[in-house]
Amino acid sequence: MLEEVSAGGVVIFGNTVLLLKKFNGDWVLPKGRVEEKEDFREAALREVLEESGVKAEIIKYVGMVHYTYKNLKGNETVYKTVHWYLMKTNNMESVPQKNEGFAEATFVHIDKVIDLVKYDDERKIIDKALMLMKTNI
Repeated sequence: MLEEVSAGGVVIFGNTVLLLKKFNGDWVLPKGRVEEKEDFREAALREVLEESGVKAEIIKYVGMVHYTYKNLKGNETVYKTVHWYLMKTNNMESVPQKNEGFAEATFVHIDKVIDLVKYDDERKIIDKALMLMKTNI
């Protein structure tokens, strides 16, 4: 089994959360692989910036999730770990990274974000991040 480690962010602006819409219609949080000689925090900030054009700062570590998927190349099972951070930004300007499969990057109101997000693990991370945000204010 292959292993992969990624990092990403739940980026907050006011009462909104940054989401990316893939070309297939799925709404997801920004995340990506941790590169060599990069720590999880650096990777999370870099991936948010690369995928959405949003410059953010980390407030707190939210947690990690694990899941498996089949890669497209060799039809091999990949065990993936994603480290998530609660982040904030100073504006809502965003530009989706089209060459990575993102059609849209937008901030969604916290009351609607859970209903839009495709994956259960990301919904749980958003819930946890929003709870941390309330205790951090």
